[in-house]
Amino acid sequence: MKIATIATTDTHTPAVIARYKELVRRLKADPDLLIMYCSTDYNISEIIKEIKKITPETSLHGGTSCSGVMTELGLASENDQGLAMLGIVDTLGRYGVGSAAIDDDPVKSAETAIRRALENSDCPGEVPAMVWLTSSPGYEELLLKGIGNVLGEDVPIAGGSSADNVLNGEWKQFTNEKIHGNGLVVSALFPSTEILFAFHSGYEPTEAKGIITKAGGFEATDNKGIATKANKRTLMEIDGHPAAQVYNNWLGGAISEEIQSGGQILQQTTLHPLGRIAGHIGNVPYYQLSHPESITDAGGITLFSDIEKGDEIVLMQGTIDSLVTRAGRVAASALEANMAEPEEIAGALVVYCAGCMLTVRDRLDEVVDSFRQALPGVPFLGTFTFGEQGCFLNGENRHGNLMISVLLISKDTY
Repeated sequence: MKIATIATTDTHTPAVIARYKELVRRLKADPDLLIMYCSTDYNISEIIKEIKKITPETSLHGGTSCSGVMTELGLASENDQGLAMLGIVDTLGRYGVGSAAIDDDPVKSAETAIRRALENSDCPGEVPAMVWLTSSPGYEELLLKGIGNVLGEDVPIAGGSSADNVLNGEWKQFTNEKIHGNGLVVSALFPSTEILFAFHSGYEPTEAKGIITKAGGFEATDNKGIATKANKRTLMEIDGHPAAQVYNNWLGGAISEEIQSGGQILQQTTLHPLGRIAGHIGNVPYYQLSHPESITDAGGITLFSDIEKGDEIVLMQGTIDSLVTRAGRVAASALEANMAEPEEIAGALVVYCAGCMLTVRDRLDEVVDSFRQALPGVPFLGTFTFGEQGCFLNGENRHGNLMISVLLISKDTY
């Protein structure tokens, strides 16, 4: 098992390819799997074309990241531009990448993509050790369901929703063969060594909580305004009262202006998401988070993840310090859960919420340092996402917001 990374803030394709050639030299072989994340400024089509000329058999899994990327060498973000690649050489393992456009049936799209990944790994019908996922934002829960329909519910899934810099839909997902704007890319991982993972947030619960008494709503999708698609990401009432009013009371009036005028509340709510209990360690609960996005005309709140009537939600709270230091602690928890040491790890993939990243932007060097301290000398690639997927300690794959998902690949089999 050999893993290495490269990064650049140069958006010119020849500069990117020069770095890729350096990656291949460092690996001393063509990558069996290449993971690439970049800001939206790069000519992805050209880059893929040149990579295929150099290593035509390499499987590529890619997506766009908000305002740059990070590796063990530091933050790669200059003028909101940056690209990084992580290459894996594992002659005894098998890796396959598959993709699909997300159409009117996201579950079926996910089933198609994971079957293609299994076929491309020469392991049709087998169960991988892990699935790595990159998708467009919006249907993550259904995509997890589709993958589970094919593999069963016991295969851990991790990854993140692709992003752009300003939330205007410029995100991309891509493989050697396809570039999607509204799609998913999945990699079926059959490594020759062990995989470790963790999925956490940097937030704590407050005393404020309530029951969702109305949720859902509909999204009009045609020019006649006819409601044609169910929407499970609108929180309409908490304990029988308009959700925005209740949430605003919990925040001490922080979004009063937006309640009057409507509009986006992402910046005001990053340190105060809504949490639902996902499981317990002993008697201590851990949480799946939802990030409030905007206020609706009817006084509801749109979110970046699905909710259900009857769910109990808790106001969570975080600090800049907690978001900075929690990053490395998530990597450390993956080691601790498996009684592993950093020197046993060959490389890592890190998904760090773009909302958290933008909140701690002035301290991103400290975020990188926190990973370095947890994984000294270990190459890693970190992407900034508009949604995070991971596997909780109870073995359940979930989609959440403002989360951190970490995948570690060991050097040897335990």
